[in-house]
Amino acid sequence: MSRSYIVRTAEISDLPAIAEIYNEEIRSGTATFDLRARRFPEWKRWFSHHNIDNHPLVVAEAEGLVVGYASLSSYRDKEAYNSTVELSVYVAKDHRESGAASALMEALISHARRDPATHLIVSVITGGNTASVRLHRKFGFSYCGTIHEAGIKFGQYLDIDHYELKV
Repeated sequence: MSRSYIVRTAEISDLPAIAEIYNEEIRSGTATFDLRARRFPEWKRWFSHHNIDNHPLVVAEAEGLVVGYASLSSYRDKEAYNSTVELSVYVAKDHRESGAASALMEALISHARRDPATHLIVSVITGGNTASVRLHRKFGFSYCGTIHEAGIKFGQYLDIDHYELKV
């Protein structure tokens, strides 16, 4: 079911909702390899690295509530990688497959295409996450490789698949 979402630049006041969405994925999903919930000081530090340079952070709202977020973050901590950004998209469980992730990705890709400092967007997707693969392919991302058994979560080795989009 497709819903209507407002996508806007994230504000510091959105951090509790962002944290809840992400921390729920830590507890119950494999889209992140984090194993423990982040604390508020960690979220503030993470937030401080966004909405500067070519690292936007946006949220999707439905009926005044933040139901998802997406960011473009540093790919690696070396200057030669500055034009490459890593995409992250997280949506609350009750808003998945409803258009929120598409709205968030559309906003970030549009931002990246207008930003001369961005050349390449990469995504790392946990193996078997067909919804995320479908979403990325919808926006033109290409598969570029798998690292097998890259991490362990819930007692299971998991692969990570890499996707890229030149902007």
